[in-house]
Amino acid sequence: MRLKKAVFPAAGFGTRFLPATKAIPKEMLPLVDKPLIQYAVEEAKASGLEEMIIVTGMGKTAIEDHFDTSFELEILLKEKGKLDLLNMIENVSGLVHFAYTRQKKPLGLGHAISITQNLINDEAFAVFLGDDIIDSKTPAMKQMAGVFEKYGTSILAVQKVSKKDAHLYGVIKGKKVSPGVWRVLDLVEKPRENPPSNLAIIGRYILTPGIFKALEKTAPGKGGEIQLTDALKHLLETEEIYAYEFEGNRYDAGDKLGFLKANVSFALKRADLKVEFKKFLKDLGL
Repeated sequence: MRLKKAVFPAAGFGTRFLPATKAIPKEMLPLVDKPLIQYAVEEAKASGLEEMIIVTGMGKTAIEDHFDTSFELEILLKEKGKLDLLNMIENVSGLVHFAYTRQKKPLGLGHAISITQNLINDEAFAVFLGDDIIDSKTPAMKQMAGVFEKYGTSILAVQKVSKKDAHLYGVIKGKKVSPGVWRVLDLVEKPRENPPSNLAIIGRYILTPGIFKALEKTAPGKGGEIQLTDALKHLLETEEIYAYEFEGNRYDAGDKLGFLKANVSFALKRADLKVEFKKFLKDLGL
C-alpha cells in the first residue's frame, strides 16, 4: 500500500490556550510566522503525501481560509511589488490538495479519525497531530514511511519519556526487533501507575484501513470520547502493529511551555532573526 493521504484532526477547542483560542483556532497560533498546522502539512508534503484531509469543527474556518487562495491579498502584494511575500502566500495555497470534513461534536481523536473513512477508502493513511512539532533533518513521517514499507502495517511514532510523565501519554509495551523499531505487544492510555515502558506514543501515526473496524468496536472512554489508543488495542487483535522511535526534536506545542520552547528554538534557526534574537536572550541575563 502506497501512502498518499494524511489526516489532520483539528476540531478541538484548544482550552489550554484560552483566551487566545476563544476566537482563533489553536492550530492557527503562530510558531514564529507560520501557523502550527502549516508545519504539519509541510512535513506531510515533504514525506511524499499528496492529499490532506483536515477534520474541523465549529469556529475553524480560519484553517480553510489559510490554505485557500486569497486573490485580493495577492493582487495587493503584486501592486506593491512585495514579490517575496506574494511567492510565500502562493506557496501556502498551492501546497497540495485539501479536503475538509466536520466533526460536529468533540468526541475524541478516535471519533475524528472514524469520520474520514469515506475519504480514505481502503487505503493506509498517515495521521498528524498538529500540537506535536517535530524538527528533524529527515521529516518524521518520511522516516516512518520507510518502516511502513518494510512491515506493511500500522506504525506508531514513539519517544522515550520519564516514568513520571508516562501518565500524560499512551504508552506501548513492545519487543525490539531492530534499532528504533518495536513490535507492539500492548498499549495503555495514560497509565496512572506502573507504565509498561517509557515509550510514549507521539502525534504521528500510519494506520491501515483496519482501524475503522477497530473504531466501530471501541466504546467511549473518559468524558464520552473514543480514544485512538483503545481502538489500536482492538486492531492489535487482528493485525501486527509496530512502533518507531523517530530521530528529531519534538515540541509539545499544545502546552504553553512547549509552545514557547518551540518558538525560541525555531527563531534561533532563522537566518533573519537569530543574531538579534541571541543578543536579546543574552541581554536578559538569564
